[in-house]
Amino acid sequence: MNAPLPVEIVGGGLAGLAAGLALRRAGVPVTVFEAGGYPRHRVCGEFICGLDEGTRDRLGLHELMADARPHRTVTFHLRGRRLRPVPLPAPAWGISRHALDARLADAFVAAGGDLRTHARVSEADAPPGRVFAAGRRRSGPFWVGLKVHVRGLELPNDFEVHLGDRAYVGLSHVESGAANVCGIFAQRALAQRGAGLLVAYLGACGLGALAERLLAADPDPATFCVTAAHLGDRRVAGPDRIRIGDACASIAPFTGNGLAMALQGAAMAVGPLRAYSWREAGWLESVRAVAAAQRRRFRRRLMLASLLHPFFLEPGRQALLAALVRLRLVPFRALYGALH
Repeated sequence: MNAPLPVEIVGGGLAGLAAGLALRRAGVPVTVFEAGGYPRHRVCGEFICGLDEGTRDRLGLHELMADARPHRTVTFHLRGRRLRPVPLPAPAWGISRHALDARLADAFVAAGGDLRTHARVSEADAPPGRVFAAGRRRSGPFWVGLKVHVRGLELPNDFEVHLGDRAYVGLSHVESGAANVCGIFAQRALAQRGAGLLVAYLGACGLGALAERLLAADPDPATFCVTAAHLGDRRVAGPDRIRIGDACASIAPFTGNGLAMALQGAAMAVGPLRAYSWREAGWLESVRAVAAAQRRRFRRRLMLASLLHPFFLEPGRQALLAALVRLRLVPFRALYGALH
């Protein structure tokens, strides 16, 4: 019997590592190339919303997420004014990328995977067997993403969303007990650095009360991150190669569905990649199968998220959203189903 063909995965984030781990458990030789190292903090909501049990089962994530914090309600705030809590149709999970990425990396290596950190691979070449799980398509204006973990920050509800002037911020607890504070902001000329930059952005976009809460608590400077923020894609990438995670598509951050979508994309790629490795399918057949599965599952949610995103960023539409939430006129359960 012929040995299985090897698979290479460019990018060792959630999607790349989860797919690599599942493939190794299926006997496929896998090498993951990651430009950075582990563990590390990332700008991320660290709030996994819409992750179905089927995906967790196929990727074997239950043990790795055993201490994730369940979140069952979300509360919106407009310029410091608290609106009403809204129950989530299904629990979301709070777990830091610092922990989850490192656990996946350790599990992948323990399963016999070849993990090469601080290694870059050109995206220009896409030979058979190479999967792309890194690289985000960027378009439109430049936004700023900021994140820090805060100790001693009390959250009356599981998950808070604060709407500011061309900005929104999410707060939720992760497995360590700290509150993850992560936001997306229109770019401003501010001189502060480190966690003070996040506080300055909060004040500049009308979220002074939230800034004061952070200052009264204990932000951890080691967890502070900044990045060029992405507002999400309208459609999945083309079927010229296998892409998973952000390389395939990223959804607007307000949905909390970005991490779940990355893991779902990884799970959809495992079957076709296994078939390729064991010579049950040709490479082009596997590429088309993954692309078709992702289009079917992600197309509607990406388009809807793009249409709704301005209601979380633009002051006039934020006020309309707040009024609809107060009047209980937002079909939250139906929107949740369509966005996840």
